[in-house]
Amino acid sequence: MVGPMVTLAEAVEIGAPERYLCVVSTARADGTIQSSVVNAGILPHPVTGEAVLGLVTYGRAKLANLRARRQITVTFRSGGAWAAIEGHAELIGPDDPYPGFDADRLRLFLREVFTAAGGTHDDWDTYDRVMAEQRRTVVLVRASRIYSNPGR
Repeated sequence: MVGPMVTLAEAVEIGAPERYLCVVSTARADGTIQSSVVNAGILPHPVTGEAVLGLVTYGRAKLANLRARRQITVTFRSGGAWAAIEGHAELIGPDDPYPGFDADRLRLFLREVFTAAGGTHDDWDTYDRVMAEQRRTVVLVRASRIYSNPGR
């Protein structure tokens, strides 16, 4: 049974005590699920301004899955409370061009997503260099369904 519906902000807030760590799940070509743990946060969509969930990744499996199948589930938890966000992923990165995003705009957007997910950095130049070397990609999730456990 699916739990009560919650807002995107309420879902993400569940992860605050855990530094916004969440489980990201994507579908492989054979229908099995690939999962990993990342940090994610809310920010305005760069085109529409709507609130979306954002994360940064360079995982080959996750990106290959998302390029082929855009469905994604992100689950935040803390203690016994959890909330799942299901939706469609948009990719913005060096290997996933997006209208209006040149290398400099991507560099700044990677910072925006990182800080929205609770990150801080003492040396942004080093952060930028590592993100570029690792060909990091922004994943934006437009929620189609959000739900949580009833006992939260």
